[in-house]
Amino acid sequence: MKQNSIPQATSSLTMWLDYLTHIHTSAIDLGLDRVQAVATKASLTKPAPTVITVAGTNGKGSTCALMESILLDAGYSVGVYSSPHLINYNERVRINGVDVSDEQHTQAFAFVEEQRGEISLSLFEFGTLAALRIFQTEQVDVVLLEVGLGGRLDATNVVDHDVSVITSLAIDHVDWLGDDINVIGFEKAGIFRAGKPAICGQPKPPSTVAAHADDIGAEFYQVGIQFDYEKVSDSVWQWRSGSFDLTDLPVPTLPLANAATALMALGCSGLDVSDVNIVDGLRKAKLAGRMQRISEKPIVMLDVAHNPHSAEYLASQIRAQFPSQTIHMVLGMLHDKDIKSTIDVLKPVVSHWYPASLSGPRAASASELCQHLKDGHEEYANPVSAFESAMTRVSDGDVIIVAGSFHTVGEVLEHWKNKGE
Repeated sequence: MKQNSIPQATSSLTMWLDYLTHIHTSAIDLGLDRVQAVATKASLTKPAPTVITVAGTNGKGSTCALMESILLDAGYSVGVYSSPHLINYNERVRINGVDVSDEQHTQAFAFVEEQRGEISLSLFEFGTLAALRIFQTEQVDVVLLEVGLGGRLDATNVVDHDVSVITSLAIDHVDWLGDDINVIGFEKAGIFRAGKPAICGQPKPPSTVAAHADDIGAEFYQVGIQFDYEKVSDSVWQWRSGSFDLTDLPVPTLPLANAATALMALGCSGLDVSDVNIVDGLRKAKLAGRMQRISEKPIVMLDVAHNPHSAEYLASQIRAQFPSQTIHMVLGMLHDKDIKSTIDVLKPVVSHWYPASLSGPRAASASELCQHLKDGHEEYANPVSAFESAMTRVSDGDVIIVAGSFHTVGEVLEHWKNKGE
């Protein structure tokens, strides 16, 4: 039986999110039967004329942001669905670069609630269907869907999409996807569609990825084989696929590997994008929490790196951008991440550590982080107190980096914005 206290379309977003958090037995419930049934009934499986679905261990958000920026420059209306959010739930759904309103969310939630009948949905499943409803209602030209977890059994995979993308493959979410990279590759490749383009931006991926594409007859494009790229200088790079070359491209603020993957996806999409759109879109693309600079004196950078793979990219950026500066690292992580390996990757570039506890059932404590650091580090109750401590200890020219989790970056970013008001 449904509860009596069901919110209405006019109820607050906070009320809806509280309701959706409690109507299903588990926060993560992989499997498509329930969400597929509601999506089909509500005609949500094709929310726009063109849909690109993006899976991967890291780089999903950046790849979507790069495609979004290029497509907006080309004059398309674009809907993006991503997760998790940094500060507000609204960040998960944006149209033409703007987060959609509370009212759009609550109206979509009310629609999904009516459509689901007695079918139980997790918060992520419910939110995914609501996002599809918003895109459908707003009649966007293109939808960019970021997979939540894995791919094959993720709620986003109920959509009839036109292009599939895998950005990167590494071991993460061990509790749900295991620690076998071949299995992880197969799970991510579960978004591929027969006869449709499937792009893989991970160099030398596990054999299960190409094998699955072959099994179902997807058009497979592998970085290093069907397409490739090269950084020419700090400001210029080039991209090629077959006999098609793009030269003198501006290096974006987001990872170059993701830009190369984004260009292959757009090239396969059939959408009308010019070289000028690509150049302008690359220049303008940005994403909160990804090498985001929020202050100049002292320099403060935010990055959601939360596993060894993304920490390697962060460390490379620190070496490139701040080769001689002293680095202060505010770090908060979830305990189901590979904390030791992530810290080990960052140790060579960090001078001072500010380990912070996060809150919630998956949170790691500061003392857990300290087990992998040398003795003598002060432990902080939360990322904000760690950040404020770092702010009092920096010297001229020092750099503060906030990293380890969306939660860590989100708390500090919200604190910083509130200070500025």
